[in-house]
Amino acid sequence: MVIGNIADTLTRGVENVADTLTSPFTEPVIRLGVTGLSRAGKTVFITSLVANLMDRGRMPQLVAEAEGRILAAYLQPQPDDTMPRFDYETHLAALTASAPHWPDSTRAVSQLRLSLKIRPTGLLAGISGARKLHLDIVDYPGEWLLDLGLMDKSYADWAEDALTRMQHRPGGTQYLEMARAEDSTQGLDEVRAKALASAFTKALQTARAAGFSDCTPGRFLLPGEKEGSPVLTFAPLPKPADPPRKSLWREMERRFEAYKSQIVKPFFRDHFSRIDRQVVLVDALGAIHAGPAAMEDLRRTMADILTAFRPGGNAFLSSLLRGKRVEKILFAATKADHLHHSQHARLTAIMEALTREARDRARFAGAETGAMSIAALRATVEETLPHDGRRLDCVRGTLLTDDGTRGREAAFYPGELPQDPARLLGPAREGAENWLDNDYAIMRFAPAALSLKPGEGPPHIRLDRAAQFLIGDRL
Repeated sequence: MVIGNIADTLTRGVENVADTLTSPFTEPVIRLGVTGLSRAGKTVFITSLVANLMDRGRMPQLVAEAEGRILAAYLQPQPDDTMPRFDYETHLAALTASAPHWPDSTRAVSQLRLSLKIRPTGLLAGISGARKLHLDIVDYPGEWLLDLGLMDKSYADWAEDALTRMQHRPGGTQYLEMARAEDSTQGLDEVRAKALASAFTKALQTARAAGFSDCTPGRFLLPGEKEGSPVLTFAPLPKPADPPRKSLWREMERRFEAYKSQIVKPFFRDHFSRIDRQVVLVDALGAIHAGPAAMEDLRRTMADILTAFRPGGNAFLSSLLRGKRVEKILFAATKADHLHHSQHARLTAIMEALTREARDRARFAGAETGAMSIAALRATVEETLPHDGRRLDCVRGTLLTDDGTRGREAAFYPGELPQDPARLLGPAREGAENWLDNDYAIMRFAPAALSLKPGEGPPHIRLDRAAQFLIGDRL
């Protein structure tokens, strides 16, 4: 394993040196990673971002567009022939159909290349032609990103942490009873191992459905082609005093180490380690609705995510000597269209507070970070309605039914977010079971039917500001 680690490091170093030495003589490339936990809206974000970069009528805050310097944007074949292509056309068709519906969510890594033709500025404007910039968008599940935190843990440490978390999560009691009743000093019984792994997976699914963020290992929720393989057939068990060789506990330990070496490490090596810019999409409203425990879990998850990013500046020498670092990280609270614009500043403040520890660590390492509230696709309109002698700022849209079909149109008031984020984060840190002073509701809206003018992308909230933060300095 040591020799393998050295070989991986040398290979990555050679690739970074080659990238650094050749980049001044080739068309520049930005690799933008897009991730987020379940229901954060990764697929919609990428689809709307690409559509709005190709038809930029709704992108006034993108400075290069406001200055008229983006001459064209077009899709090209992706550079990596071994990676699935992000199915942009199918997802856009779902959002723009006569009866629009949300596209399928991210279940694996995919990629899309968007090329921009840009008129230069400054001294070069009069003596050089238009230049090209390639934006390689890499879409990957946030559940897989969290797995990178397992690399520094032993099976015993991970199992202890996982069992402790389950004590405070919906769906955890049943698995805890099953794990504690297991005699893990006995020899491996494959049927029993599968039953434990299945029960553990069910507990993770229940926790995720209840709004919890850290549900690792991520491949248990999104197994892909590895479903049913031994590398995904393990579960956390209490450590016995002296587990013998070939016991169930030792086999679980072996499979946990195989998961790290055969699943997590290749993902980091082949995909994640090459990212230049990153956006982390967060369903903060969903966590608030789920309650203080889910809110605190989200805060801890945001801090843990930064350990994976290796943030820092991509200066010439740092790329040459240390390998690439993520230069910019944007934490974006999605579904801002579920709130009246009068509450958007409060949602942004909550997002800033949630990610404070993560952003401080990134800035210390030299990366530029940002936090904002966005809606990649606006699904509602705003209304102010009278209610019990006062006026409420509401949003109106088409509701989604429990089976995912389009329901009736309704106006909705989600509650008033506090001006001070500590009103939420304080009780969450202290382990409160419920919010004391208010309830915060959410609704599931279907995408609105669109009628786009020539040159316009889908309607959004602050997607142009997000694009300016992530790539504006390179346009």
